[in-house]
Amino acid sequence: MSKLTLSDRLREPEITAALGTRTLVVGPYPSVHRLRTDRAGGARSPEARFEEACGLARAIDLNLVASERVTLNVIRPATYLGKGKVEEIAALVEAEKVDLVVMDCALSPVQQRNLEKAFKAKVIDRTGLILEIFGRRARTSEGVLQVELAHLAYQKSRLVRSWTHLERQRGGFGFLGGPGETQIETDRRLIQERMIRIERDLEGVKKTRALHRASRSEVPYPIVALVGYTNAGKSTLFNRLTEAQVIAADMLFATLDPTMRLLKLPHGGAAILSDTVGFISDLPTMLISAFRATLEEVLAADVILHVRDISHEDSEAQSRDVEAILGELGVAVGAERIIEVWNKLDKLDAEQRAALFDGSEGGASQPLAVSALSGEGIDRLLEAIEARLAHGRSLIDVELEGADGQGLHWLYENTEVMGRENSDDGRVHLKIRVAPDKLARVTRRFGGAMAAQ
Repeated sequence: MSKLTLSDRLREPEITAALGTRTLVVGPYPSVHRLRTDRAGGARSPEARFEEACGLARAIDLNLVASERVTLNVIRPATYLGKGKVEEIAALVEAEKVDLVVMDCALSPVQQRNLEKAFKAKVIDRTGLILEIFGRRARTSEGVLQVELAHLAYQKSRLVRSWTHLERQRGGFGFLGGPGETQIETDRRLIQERMIRIERDLEGVKKTRALHRASRSEVPYPIVALVGYTNAGKSTLFNRLTEAQVIAADMLFATLDPTMRLLKLPHGGAAILSDTVGFISDLPTMLISAFRATLEEVLAADVILHVRDISHEDSEAQSRDVEAILGELGVAVGAERIIEVWNKLDKLDAEQRAALFDGSEGGASQPLAVSALSGEGIDRLLEAIEARLAHGRSLIDVELEGADGQGLHWLYENTEVMGRENSDDGRVHLKIRVAPDKLARVTRRFGGAMAAQ
């Protein structure tokens, strides 16, 4: 039997509790008529949405005992579902002894409360489920803070006066809530105070990250960031490119905390590769806000690799979801620094591959098809990254005296050394690549010893 890591041991109570929670997933999606209208705007198919919802439930080890897809003609203000469907699901909940009902939609606090009364079971919506997953996955202190902030924002929206246990009056001293203050007002105030403290802590994290980025800008390593829909294979690709051992599992949100490693490029250069949290459709707004400090690494990247699971039936819709979130972060769709990577080639048969390529792959702005699992196409991807990083950078030959150790050290610290040759007379010939903001400094210091290409 394999030994459990400390992280696994700490999670054991959570996993045990989840495995003991009999869960029903309900996918309430628009009727065919409404779907046709929605899909013109890029909506995803009900089948893919339902499969993803069940995957989200399994991602935190819930015991999925039943699932039900519901076709909606109209959304009911009180219960989201129609009366007959509520009664039908209530009977299923009783028959299967369900403890938790996951609704793959956004419920209002009133709808959630009414469904809990009808089902006599705990009910959470899509946002609540994603927050639970993020809470389970967070490992670093920063990640824990970001998830807690998002969770508090969600809880605050759930405090409604119709929850009777929050209606009681409380007296007491000022620091416990003034005379006549209701429990709901106290809870809301305490949540707000905690949110302010976390935001203050995260502001410190943001400043620390800015300092780290500033210090990295003094080092000649450009940044390459991986983005993509959750479970698109970003972590597997990260491991393949850097020979790292980042957790890469076939589950949604296997990666939450950002990871960075050195990436070696074909012609001797190097970059820092950053793995980020996966995106998902209908990602809660409070999560995007909470993780903005982490996602700023994407904004600072010199190259962004948009990784797509090209074998997935809803790959196009997933791509639009990622582009929408990038747009919210301020990254323009189709920006020159974005390289689209079609991953999971190993899952396609010969006919699907032929349809995928049809002679269009390989151009400068075309997607690059790879298999992070088998390594197919990785060499082409590395060359594409190197070529994209070279945009706007000057390639220069420099010749130094062998005794000029200080100059040699400076070049290694401030430029990308692409090649080096030591001649018989002791001189050192270097081929370097220089970022625009450092070209003037290189010219001033080594102008007499360099020749541009």
